[in-house]
Amino acid sequence: MNLSFNKLALALALTTLLMSGCSSTDDKDAGFTDENTAGSGVQTSGTGDNALSGSELGGSNGGGANGYGSDGMGGAGGGPDGTKTIYFMYDSSQVMEEFVPVIAAHARSLKSNSGQHVIVEGHADERGSREYNIALSEQRAKAVKRMLTMQGAQDSQIEVVSYGEEKPASDGHDESAWQLNRRAVLDYQNR
Repeated sequence: MNLSFNKLALALALTTLLMSGCSSTDDKDAGFTDENTAGSGVQTSGTGDNALSGSELGGSNGGGANGYGSDGMGGAGGGPDGTKTIYFMYDSSQVMEEFVPVIAAHARSLKSNSGQHVIVEGHADERGSREYNIALSEQRAKAVKRMLTMQGAQDSQIEVVSYGEEKPASDGHDESAWQLNRRAVLDYQNR
C-alpha cells in the first residue's frame, strides 16, 4: 500500500509541475488558438471549399508587413518559389494573412506532384518553458499542415515535427531574433 501511495504522490507532483510549466499570464486559451479562429487553431478566412491562388490574395511571397524576407533563412527552399518559412506572432499558432498565399502555392505543388513529401518543422522562440514551446511549435506545424490539406495536398505527403526552441534560426536574445525563431519550415524530402 505504501508503494501505491508513493506512485500516486509522484503522479500528482508531476501533473502539478507540468500544469504550472504550461501556465501563462495571458488570458489565451490553452489550445493555442486565437479568439477569431473558432477553435480551429488556424485562420482560414478565404480558404473555404475553393483552393486559393497567390494572385487571389495579392500574390505575396511572404515578405513585407512584418519585415520577414521571402525565406527568412537565406536559402532557396525546395518549395514552389523558394519560400519555405512561415512566421508567427508571439504566443500564436494562427497563420498570418501574408503567409496564406505561400501555403497555397505549396499546396498546389504538393497536389500536382503526388510523389512529393514535405516535413513541416515547428519552432518557437526561447521564451516559455521547454514543454510549452514544444506544444506551441507543434500547433504551428499542424496549422500549416491543416491549411495544406484543406487546399488539396494529401495528408500522407505531410509530416509534422516539433522542435520547440531547440533549433533557433537566430541565436540572439531580443525581439528581432525571436521573430525569426517563431516559425514553421517546409522541408521537402527526396523520395
